[in-house]
Amino acid sequence: MKIILSGPADRPIYERLKNGIKAQIVSGELSAGSMLPSIRVAAKELGVGIITVKRAYDDLCGEGYLYAEQGRGVFVSNAGSAALAQKNLQEFADKMLALKQVATALNITPEQAEKIFREIWRKD
Repeated sequence: MKIILSGPADRPIYERLKNGIKAQIVSGELSAGSMLPSIRVAAKELGVGIITVKRAYDDLCGEGYLYAEQGRGVFVSNAGSAALAQKNLQEFADKMLALKQVATALNITPEQAEKIFREIWRKD
């Protein structure tokens, strides 16, 4: 597995590492049960401190994307996929709420909005 950093260069390295790992989980490159490099190996590959990698792994464990097994390593969790799915649903709901406000301002009924949404959805 190639470790990647993702995000603006002005962000802390541990945050960019977290974003990179999350991106690999989202893309399917890292699936549930995949083992991540040890903290020491990851730190060496990235040329960063062990504490930086540990913080990223710990944060991702706390968020449910990863889990650690004493003496075995750090792995992608099934809960990470569920947490990500929930986050995506919430983001979609937030955008739909904004669209509802636009539709209301334009006097578009829920039925009309649903019809438009279904037509757009079917075009793909």
